[in-house]
Amino acid sequence: MTSSIDVEKEKELRTHLTFEEIRQKVDRYNRDSRDFYKMSLSSSGTYTGFINVQMDLRRPITVKGGGAGGVKAKEAFYLPRGSINTLHISNSNTVRQVIEALLKKFTVADNPAKFALYKRFSREDQVYTCKLSEEEHPLFLRLVAGPNTDTLSFVLKEQQTGEVMWDAFSIPELQNFIRILEKEEQDQMCSISRRYNTYREKLEEAMKTAAGRPG
Repeated sequence: MTSSIDVEKEKELRTHLTFEEIRQKVDRYNRDSRDFYKMSLSSSGTYTGFINVQMDLRRPITVKGGGAGGVKAKEAFYLPRGSINTLHISNSNTVRQVIEALLKKFTVADNPAKFALYKRFSREDQVYTCKLSEEEHPLFLRLVAGPNTDTLSFVLKEQQTGEVMWDAFSIPELQNFIRILEKEEQDQMCSISRRYNTYREKLEEAMKTAAGRPG
């Protein structure tokens, strides 16, 4: 069964599969698929298909607008977390290209270096999430794992702060990132202040109540 295939062996398998083995996997994938997103194999051995990517972005993205009469030239907003987007790609497309295609689909102005593609897969009733390298091929992983998204799914996230290549960003991008961090810091400070003000009010009310009781 496709669920028993170890999707961790992508690099090893990709370099050893023959055309006939790929054809068999594509045929099996299409038989097992319960939707219209089938894979197509050409005589040259190239194949195309669809992948779904879940958006799990915690920070706002900067979107390019039309500029005239409507959306500003650039506007930051939050994408709904958990939304699923479908891409049609080929087996030659890398993780880097998939990230760029997703950003282009949403007209995102942010540098692709801010984002990373992760694979989520199950093994022995446990769910794992692993960051993909930029040179891996998502459609091959999809083919090997089969169409079941419980076996393998893809998630777009921000890079961890320590993994971001800051020298890849322009000065305006870095300034925008600082503004976002400052807003998040201010929001956190306001939230903490409200919480402690609520505690203080409750304590003061409890002290008044206790003071009014007969000794």
